Amino acid sequence: MNNKKEYNTAFFLHLSAFFGYIFPFGGVIAPLVIWELKKNESDFIDRSGKASVNFNLSFLLYSFILGVSIFPFAFNSFFSELHHFDLFGIVSMVSLVGILGIVRFILIITAATRANNGEIYDYPLTIKFIK
Repeated sequence: MNNKKEYNTAFFLHLSAFFGYIFPFGGVIAPLVIWELKKNESDFIDRSGKASVNFNLSFLLYSFILGVSIFPFAFNSFFSELHHFDLFGIVSMVSLVGILGIVRFILIITAATRANNGEIYDYPLTIKFIK
């Protein structure tokens, strides 16, 4: 496989994480499928695919943990004896979810751009599920 084709494949592999905005779990499934189909074609695609899949699995885990942590605020505000609404707590958590989404978007674009230039991008704060 020539280098430009490898770089383009890795580029699209990283960008495939945006399927998560269209389909549930698409951000994990699309990179995983592309990586599984193309990983034997080159070491560059294999390494890029592992980085993308690990990042998207890590992001899914972090999002789940953050989402679950919102429930105590919501539960407290709806079932409190004082019937007050803890707007600050809910807005804070929703803001964190939004910031996490923006950071994810930027990291995916950065990784795709670097892959298109022939560089392996190691996403920050990624758990190595696939080694």
